[in-house]
Amino acid sequence: MSPAPDAIVVGSGPNGLAAAIHLARAGRSVTVLEAQDTVGGAARSAELTLPGFISDFGSAILPLGAASPFFRTLPLAENGVEWIHPDFPLAHPLDNGTAAVLHRSVAVTAKGLGRDGRAYRRLMDPFVRDWDALSGDILSLPRIPRSPLTFARYGFYAVHSAVGLGRFLFHGEPARALFAGLGAHSFLPIDRRPSAAFGLMLGMLGHGVGWPFPRGGTQCFTDALVRYLQSLGAEIVTDRPVLSCSDLPATQATLFDVTPRQLLAIAGDRLPAYYRAQLSRYRYGPGVFKIDYALDGPVPWAAEPCRRAGTVHVGGTMDEIARGEREVWAGKPPERPFVLVAQQSLFDPSRAPAGKHTLWAYCHVPNGSTFDMTDRIEAQIERFAPGFKDLILARHVMLPADLERRDANLVGGDINGGIQDFRQLFMRPALSLVPYATPHRSIYLCSSSTPPGGGVHGMSGYLAAQAALSRSFPH
Repeated sequence: MSPAPDAIVVGSGPNGLAAAIHLARAGRSVTVLEAQDTVGGAARSAELTLPGFISDFGSAILPLGAASPFFRTLPLAENGVEWIHPDFPLAHPLDNGTAAVLHRSVAVTAKGLGRDGRAYRRLMDPFVRDWDALSGDILSLPRIPRSPLTFARYGFYAVHSAVGLGRFLFHGEPARALFAGLGAHSFLPIDRRPSAAFGLMLGMLGHGVGWPFPRGGTQCFTDALVRYLQSLGAEIVTDRPVLSCSDLPATQATLFDVTPRQLLAIAGDRLPAYYRAQLSRYRYGPGVFKIDYALDGPVPWAAEPCRRAGTVHVGGTMDEIARGEREVWAGKPPERPFVLVAQQSLFDPSRAPAGKHTLWAYCHVPNGSTFDMTDRIEAQIERFAPGFKDLILARHVMLPADLERRDANLVGGDINGGIQDFRQLFMRPALSLVPYATPHRSIYLCSSSTPPGGGVHGMSGYLAAQAALSRSFPH
């Protein structure tokens, strides 16, 4: 490693890279240290199944990457990012052979929801009209909103559960199921508050920017961040685990793209007892069980719109999704899991050999679960796509422990950096006016265990770097 830089960033996930970029753009010398041999954290891609089949290790569909107020300031296109927008961002198949579909257009989505279309438009139209201002307000620290009335309206709906809001607003199963699937991204039981906040946010993203993904795999998004960071003069060192602060040279600021558990192990001896106690009480949420497939052809969905969607929510009705997510929180592998499916190769032929396809799928499981969900996931997909199993050429299975081995931030398979309930949505990782700053003047946390939480948006890293620039560097 070169002489001690102004700042060190430990971890090269999207938040770590965002923090490093913001510091480097401010004229600070920066070194990024990554424990793995590949940069990116959970935002990586590889041939996980068979040669020529490119699968995303973790993050696959990146609406927050496209919407991020910070990433939108970067020259991503000039550094190789080409966003692919599927025909439909999302489809949610039902047992009668139809599907609820999230279109880019609110009006078209509403038209497909029949009698619930008017209620859907009343819900979404104001948010999408003020999308640019609202997204900035949601993804930043608390501040005076740029669009106060729209933000207040969002808050009014967001504090509910997805089930409660879905039942209040909608009467038909297509609209309720569609909203339930969106709310299930919270990793909370969808009959628990504030799971509706996640459903609203993801719905708004679908209409505001779509649910795109990078051509060639999520690794291409990471590679673009790396290229830009290196163009600013920063250094990146891989295969460089950090086990203790004593492993690091003295710098003005060290930003950790890690969760509270790792921060305690690395820097606990430099933090006061009261803060260590808060970090030790930090709670992790459910994990995921993930399967990547190499397929002999496209998934034969019974509902035609699913064949044109980048993402498919496989879970059936609102009540069924709610039951499965409650089982996860009760510590049980769900009998009928809610399965998130991404089929990038339908729209990006670089992902698989000619005529072949990839499929990316996961379901929620109890944190650290060792139960093999393969049969249950495949039964759910087969239920809505008869003949799916006959197309499987190869599969690559990852249990929560496998995910954590490849990325230590995925504690017990938790891909959100910790539970995002009311307490930890706003008090991540501890109660503080500046959640990125620890009591030690040169130690910061910049991971998804800080606001605004999980997702490939880089805002946790950007906001942590802002805190470091204002506190640790002379003006």
